[in-house]
Amino acid sequence: MIETLRLIDISVFHFINGSLANPVFDVVCSVLRGKPFLAIFYSAVAVRLFQLYPKLFVRLAIAGAATFFLTDQISSHLIKHFFHRIRPCNNPDIGARLVIEHCGSGFSFVSAHAANSFGMAAFLILVTSSKWRTTILLIAWASLVSFSQVYVGVHFPADVIGGALLGIFIGTTSALLSKKFFIDV
Repeated sequence: MIETLRLIDISVFHFINGSLANPVFDVVCSVLRGKPFLAIFYSAVAVRLFQLYPKLFVRLAIAGAATFFLTDQISSHLIKHFFHRIRPCNNPDIGARLVIEHCGSGFSFVSAHAANSFGMAAFLILVTSSKWRTTILLIAWASLVSFSQVYVGVHFPADVIGGALLGIFIGTTSALLSKKFFIDV
């Protein structure tokens, strides 16, 4: 059973990383997962939160930063070091097509990008009681960031699924605790 799941994971990886390869996706996926784009996105979210909740902004920012810190640290410094899964771009047996300049020397499972983006999406959706359009936008953004990780060759699909589940759990827990004890939106 585990071997079957591993083979499916590799097969889906090759489909996304190889069969879907095209110059437009190469650029778009590289940009979507990059630090400059993520910094701009998070800054835009912060500006919008300030516009909507000026009196609660500092508390929202603190709770959001705590959520991001937890998803990032738990994924990068706890789970990855427990599983020791080699990134597809560092495993010559996989034959990954690396779209970006640097593969990364860390381990692959779970994707911190996926954990961070889904964690922040879940937190923002729940803490602000987002309308359906905002909810769709946040889920789409987190999904595109996660898809990009596989497309550029640095993660397997299972890595981003695991990261997304971790992020959703942490973001949901953080939002519920924040609403109960810290933020009254």
